[in-house]
Amino acid sequence: MTLARMLNASVARNPDAIAIVEGKRRLSYADWDHEIRCVAGGLVSRGLVSGDHLVAVLSNRYETATLYWACQRLGVIFTPFNWRASASDIAFILEDAEAGLVVYEDRSAAAVVAALANVLVSAVVCLDDSEHTPYATLVEAEPHDGELPKDDNAICLMLYTSGTTGRPKGVPRSHAAERNASVGCIAQLHYRSGEVSLGVMPLFHTMGIRGLSMSVYLNGTFICMPTFDTETAFGLIGRERISALFLVPTMFHDMVHHPQFPSFDTGGVRNIAYAGMSMTTALVEACAMGFKPDWFSNFYGSSEIYTFAVCDDVQAKPGCAGRAGIGQQIRVVRADPDERVGPDATVPQGDTGEIIARMDSLDAFEGYWKRPDADQKSIREGWYFTGDLGRFDEDGELFVLGRVDDMLISGGENIYPEEVEDLLSKCEHVRGVAVIGLPDERWGQRVVAFIEPGSGNASADILDRYCLDSTMARFKRPRGYAFVLAIPRSASGKLLRRELRLGTYELLDDFENTI
Repeated sequence: MTLARMLNASVARNPDAIAIVEGKRRLSYADWDHEIRCVAGGLVSRGLVSGDHLVAVLSNRYETATLYWACQRLGVIFTPFNWRASASDIAFILEDAEAGLVVYEDRSAAAVVAALANVLVSAVVCLDDSEHTPYATLVEAEPHDGELPKDDNAICLMLYTSGTTGRPKGVPRSHAAERNASVGCIAQLHYRSGEVSLGVMPLFHTMGIRGLSMSVYLNGTFICMPTFDTETAFGLIGRERISALFLVPTMFHDMVHHPQFPSFDTGGVRNIAYAGMSMTTALVEACAMGFKPDWFSNFYGSSEIYTFAVCDDVQAKPGCAGRAGIGQQIRVVRADPDERVGPDATVPQGDTGEIIARMDSLDAFEGYWKRPDADQKSIREGWYFTGDLGRFDEDGELFVLGRVDDMLISGGENIYPEEVEDLLSKCEHVRGVAVIGLPDERWGQRVVAFIEPGSGNASADILDRYCLDSTMARFKRPRGYAFVLAIPRSASGKLLRRELRLGTYELLDDFENTI
């Protein structure tokens, strides 16, 4: 049951349902399927064959989604990449993926054109005006009605990790893994037939692809939003009666802290879920109060294995990642990046260690693209070592505490940045916070908090007193504060602590900085 057959089933089931919306463009499943088949025919005319990689350096436009499904009809491997990426990174991806065709748009044009000066790609398509083949010529092609792919184990998608260290790694995904990931997500997030979803998570990210495929499987409506903007999102939520929001916490934060949030129409939203990073207790409470959803979930997974664990009642236990997903098993083992710890080195319940998951689960990949070194590091004895720190609580439910590489040791004590961030996020003077360790001659590492100031008067003394008056152990509190214009984040909203370590931030002059 390959992905193209899943699409065919939805088209046959309800051809008149609205499948995708972008601005004034509204396509039914029947009309969209016709365009998908035409675009597939256009790709064939440009020389693509089964097993080739189509690299898409695109935002969340309806054309991006159309290309994804056209690739599924042909057995072509859809390989999306961040449209904000540099020319150097794009050139690396084109060469690494052995791209048969690349598609770009105005937003990514400068970087892609510069990359193409160094890498030869046989076919190039642009969604907007350029000297390359226009997307319109694909739509005008004869529909492709050839035989659909049949091999469940064939690769249909390749995502690239965000590359926290070194170059991004390719993550090949099979039809079976992708189908099972989406069906499992539908079940565990309590999605229903005809769900209307906000399609703003990047389609080069596992959450974005998941939102698209879940929508199609349920004859839902996918509302394209190329880039996130709070007021535009609220407009779409009200106008399109969006019922499901599957976003990163950063987006929810910007929504609930918008000064006009109470006046926006969010009455259609019944289901909210987040993934990609932790959500602070304060933000959980604000989302629960502001949206009043029927379901509020935390979905914990990765590009490599889509589902690790799910908690479908975050309001009852803020920060909880829940229990292992359908068909999955997880463990917490001793965290030691300098030693090849095995899967049996489990830690006692309540202790912190590295989270690992089984590689024979329903939605797991089989290994990185041309990276045996990465396989050796992350895959051991049938288990995937996530690089995430976590612990099981007294109920046997998982809490994720950050990355193994982010854990810092100050004065001989282990300190987990997300615990400190969770506390400071509750302070009225803090709009955003990130905690890292900086080298210190006395402490080894000095706990430093980077603060986006909120309302009221923020200062190092006030925040230090706030920590001292809390239940958090004194040794964990920051010994330095930096008040910044913005905390660096990735295109998918993830906190980029490495950028803070590199000094990629702008200090605010009106505040006393103590780093």
